[in-house]
Amino acid sequence: MKGLFAKKSIHDLKEEAEDKKGGLERTLTAKNLISMGIGAIIGAGVFVLVGQAAAVYAGPAVVFSFLLAAIICVFAAFCYAEFASLIPVAGGAYSYSYATLGEIVAWTIGWGLTFEYLFSSATVAVGWSGYLSSILNDFGLHLPMKIASSPLVYEIGTGWVKTGAIVNLPAMAIMGGIGIMIAVGINAAAKFNNLMVIVKLTVILLFIGCGIAFIKPSNWVPFIPPNTGTFGEFGFSGILRGAGVVFFAFIGFDALSTLAQEAKNPQKDMPTGMIGSLGIAASLYILMALVLTGVVSYTALTGPAPFSVALNAFGPNFVWLRYVAKIGILMGLSSVILVMLLGQTRVFYSMSRDGLLPKAFGKVHKKFHTPFFNTMVMTLFGMAICGFFPVGFLGQLTSIGTLMAFAIVCFGVLILRYRQPSLHRPFKVPFFPWIPLAGTLACLLQMAVLPAVVWIQLICWTFLGYVIYFGYSIRHSHIRKKHKSSK
Repeated sequence: MKGLFAKKSIHDLKEEAEDKKGGLERTLTAKNLISMGIGAIIGAGVFVLVGQAAAVYAGPAVVFSFLLAAIICVFAAFCYAEFASLIPVAGGAYSYSYATLGEIVAWTIGWGLTFEYLFSSATVAVGWSGYLSSILNDFGLHLPMKIASSPLVYEIGTGWVKTGAIVNLPAMAIMGGIGIMIAVGINAAAKFNNLMVIVKLTVILLFIGCGIAFIKPSNWVPFIPPNTGTFGEFGFSGILRGAGVVFFAFIGFDALSTLAQEAKNPQKDMPTGMIGSLGIAASLYILMALVLTGVVSYTALTGPAPFSVALNAFGPNFVWLRYVAKIGILMGLSSVILVMLLGQTRVFYSMSRDGLLPKAFGKVHKKFHTPFFNTMVMTLFGMAICGFFPVGFLGQLTSIGTLMAFAIVCFGVLILRYRQPSLHRPFKVPFFPWIPLAGTLACLLQMAVLPAVVWIQLICWTFLGYVIYFGYSIRHSHIRKKHKSSK
């Protein structure tokens, strides 16, 4: 049992990060990291989940949901930044928890990060499919719903219901294409992401600028719809639950932490990339939510493509913007899938290098300098998920996995500061210990208000993870073998 909490030393982690033989290549600049942060953060939260959060939970007060989620993320971003500058290795929260809380906690968070990264990329792929169908409809082309939507949908009180569809083929296609790009090189992926971010920001600014003229203040009345009598359905509790859902919109900055081993100057650039991209995204999110709920009633924002509804309300003189925006949204969502899937492969890469997963997941391709096998396996899993599950269900699963990771990282900063206060920290969380403590408690509170079905799924997923850990990982763990040989 003692071995379950065996920790990796900071010194060992830093040595691994500088291992040039069989390791990852340091090619990412500060510009790449900021771009990837914006690329990952600004995506599904604005273009997909904001509609569901407004229509089902918060109404126009989804603005407050975004603000609340942003505050929690700022707390977590400071903690991630401290760890990323101190331990610049692949793996993100998994590696940080291995150094502070021990192997069993590291496994739990690493397995939980799969919820965050793999399920979030799948969520965005489903949204991408919805916008593709909308664009094709504008040109008189119609994708059969049987091959362009989820065959299953989850309804509270009813459970899983079949929709009559067979598979979401466009979602699977975009996931597969981006997976191949990631597999053949990080440089190609970074250049693609830079282009997508430029297009995405241009579209967002156009939407805000043009949309202001079409705002109807009556759509904001009441700004906080009265609670229906059920917790989480409008009112203050709806804002809380909406924050738990749109929290998904901010998760890109933590995916950057998994790329620390591929950054040229991680001590300086990682904190800048994470905190800077989060600040930009939060500001744009609030403006976008105000315009979106002002242009059309929040009750009309159901479905995977809420911005299509708002763009259609702009009228015939803005048909050009409808096409430009939808194409830009497609490109923007592509960059989110890229960074999330990239983060997932780097977590499994680190877990494999520690012996917790088979060696194949940690092997770096001699030509591409990427974990090729790992990437292709994760891409196939992602394709299966986005092909058969709906956007709302996937988004909430992602949120609870993210919140769990953030809570552990915030708590880990507290632990490491007290246990090893003399370590050189290029970046320090300000107002210590209040920010890490507030981040931990806020994340736990947000987890508490998510629906019961999401908790059940998390428990089942965690149980599956422990089956793998006690069946395979515990016998192959490098740190456990090292401890046994030193006795």
